Amino acid sequence: MKNKSALATVFLVVVIDLLGFGIVLPLLPFYAQEFSASAVTIGLLYSVYSFMQLIFSPIWGSWSDRIGRRPIMLMSTLGAVIAYTIFGFAESLGVLFVSRIVAGTMGGNISTAQAYIADITDNENRARGMGLIGAAFGIGFVIGPATATGLIHPAFHEFITNIGFVDFASWMEVNRFALPGFFAAFLSFCSFLMVLFKLPETVDKSAPKEDTYRRPSVFAPRFWRLLSEQKGSSARGFLIPLIIGFFLLSFGESSLYSSFPLFAESELHMNAEDVGIQFFYIGIIAVIVQGFLIRPLTKVFSEEKIFLVGNILMVIGLGLIPLAHNMITLAVFLCLMALGKSLNTPTITSLISQEASENNYGAVMGASQGLSGLGRMIGPTWGGALFAAYFGAPFIATAVIVAGTVWIAGGLIFKEKSQP
Repeated sequence: MKNKSALATVFLVVVIDLLGFGIVLPLLPFYAQEFSASAVTIGLLYSVYSFMQLIFSPIWGSWSDRIGRRPIMLMSTLGAVIAYTIFGFAESLGVLFVSRIVAGTMGGNISTAQAYIADITDNENRARGMGLIGAAFGIGFVIGPATATGLIHPAFHEFITNIGFVDFASWMEVNRFALPGFFAAFLSFCSFLMVLFKLPETVDKSAPKEDTYRRPSVFAPRFWRLLSEQKGSSARGFLIPLIIGFFLLSFGESSLYSSFPLFAESELHMNAEDVGIQFFYIGIIAVIVQGFLIRPLTKVFSEEKIFLVGNILMVIGLGLIPLAHNMITLAVFLCLMALGKSLNTPTITSLISQEASENNYGAVMGASQGLSGLGRMIGPTWGGALFAAYFGAPFIATAVIVAGTVWIAGGLIFKEKSQP
């Protein structure tokens, strides 16, 4: 019962925090265009956030093993408050970049939450627990973009005018993207308060620790050697291929951040509100699959097989996007991709945690999020640059690269079958 209560609390903490993320994400390209940003610059806005995560996620993950999950999650949620506040005040492209740098630097929330779930779940329930993080992302993508659409919509501005706040409505019209930023900051502050008052600590600080925290950088060869020596409950020695697979999946998803809004605007004549609706569809799929279907699926099929099917669906969905000729066909292809991503994300995080030693969950999940950050760093710039050359190029080329995860999943299944 205690574990269920802790799971519910960490789920709510991540949901509230990711609502802010979901508000800002679809607005970023349109906000940047107000400062005359090019497609490549828009990609860099996403990439700088992920670059900072590449550097700092392993650090925060390793330190969460040493000093506890709560301090890192408190720092991360408070950092999000600062980043979104800067976003709301941005009056230049440079300040917008600062907000993304702060957000990426302080963004240790997800990897620490995953380590927290690994602390309180066994192997049988691990995928379901990790699915809660995916469901939290889904809710963020459902409610966040919908909230963003509402906050910038002229009908909302007119409503504010009609109830007597004429000056405030005028301010919103002039500073179209400020209110979403401030509201996202408020949500992250609520998440901070939940961690502070409701989330119990799971790390025994008196227990002996391995020395990953001394060399937490993903650029340190010693850190990778320590990862390769992890002896988790699965004992397959497949941690590094899985982390590479996590990198490829994040790369594939994040390539959409810059290329998809640009494709939707130039080829299908969609606006920011329409793009928010598409993110809404993606979020609905994630909530249904990761919140409700993962548990029964893992009782029937192995996590390795679910991971394989998810990768195949994601590759197909990505490759079909440039064939969309209206909002309906685009939604179908995006939902196919989202279905695959909703299947492979909780399973790969569960599989990664099973490869890790118990007292190194934070370091390993931080390393996986760091490499995921590298994928999210490269993906948007890659997508923006390829889109500038040809509108279909980022989707087709990315699908080909992400197909490497199918090979990784196949190798994992073969290794599982070959074990005595």
